[in-house]
Amino acid sequence: MGALRFYLVAGEASGDRLGAALMRGLKAQAPENIEFYGIGGPLMQAEGLESLFDMNELAIFGLLEVLPKYRHLKKRLEQTAQDVLAKAPDALITIDSPGFTLRLAARVRAAFKGKIIHYVAPSVWAWKPGRAAKMAAHVDHVLALLPFEPPYMQAAGMTCDFVGHPVVAEAPPDPATVAKLRAGGPLITLLPGSRMGEITRLAPIFFAVARQLAGYRFAIPVAGAHLVEPLERMLADSGLEAEFILPDSGLKTATFAASELALAASGTVSIELAAVGTPMVIGYKTNWLTAEIMRRAMRAPSFTLVNLLTESKAVPEFAPQDCTVENLLGAMRGLLDDPAARAAQVRVGARAIKALGKGGEDPGLRAARSVLMALEGVAG
Repeated sequence: MGALRFYLVAGEASGDRLGAALMRGLKAQAPENIEFYGIGGPLMQAEGLESLFDMNELAIFGLLEVLPKYRHLKKRLEQTAQDVLAKAPDALITIDSPGFTLRLAARVRAAFKGKIIHYVAPSVWAWKPGRAAKMAAHVDHVLALLPFEPPYMQAAGMTCDFVGHPVVAEAPPDPATVAKLRAGGPLITLLPGSRMGEITRLAPIFFAVARQLAGYRFAIPVAGAHLVEPLERMLADSGLEAEFILPDSGLKTATFAASELALAASGTVSIELAAVGTPMVIGYKTNWLTAEIMRRAMRAPSFTLVNLLTESKAVPEFAPQDCTVENLLGAMRGLLDDPAARAAQVRVGARAIKALGKGGEDPGLRAARSVLMALEGVAG
């Protein structure tokens, strides 16, 4: 049997994590001669991927932010499409970042003979219910992170398996490291995002909130080294003192676990925090146009995964129009002053993590098995 060839495309840090877990799973289950191509970050590169170009070029947030870079993104899309067709892999696996990856799938579909698999089902249950039907024209199979998503994809004509999220299989942080971080005094983690667009909008707000919380130390885990310099400038402008936790320090999850509370951008990080028992407040900020479109299109009762998975409002969350210093500060103070409320949120978070597959088979292995079954035409 010849080598199995996979072309994976991720466009941001959370996709890099998913892609790396999938690659590990494929290497564990597929024949020894397996080849990877595509676009990914440091985690995927550590698993053997040589990225076609820097993944961070695709990490663009918001409709208005895309416009100045439209021509460059279109060029990268065409470059990637040509590379996919030249490599002729058994499967093209696009990972989240639908603005780029689903356009790539549509671009290559007519000439591509392999399977096209999308990892992370689009939130059709939250907004854009027609997106699943549009996807079905060029996507064969979907790997879903949330247990209630497969029926939406299957109804549109694609096969789909719930595979869980790799964060549930990660080792807990070292207790000694957590204790050492706590020894310096009460700690709060600030997480204004992993993309420059959201960081530019959220960091000044988050830093202004933190300045009004006396008696706490602040840590800022950074998703990529390229974000350190702009964050340092914003931090200096704010007058806040905080410590950066760099990507290669290995201290991110320990910092989460050592924190009394986290103030975070909406996204996968809410699951990462819940996995180590860190209570949180979530904010989401976009440009006015994206915010208005979201407000009109939103169908789900929440945009925070912990709340969605538990059908609760345990995590305070603030949509773009409500993501203000005053609102975030009130929610932070409310939790900091109420240990019972923080403990209750942690319990709800544990339920969310269990719903994502905690205690079951490694999600990376489940995702890999789903991909291999899709290649054989027997996926669910």
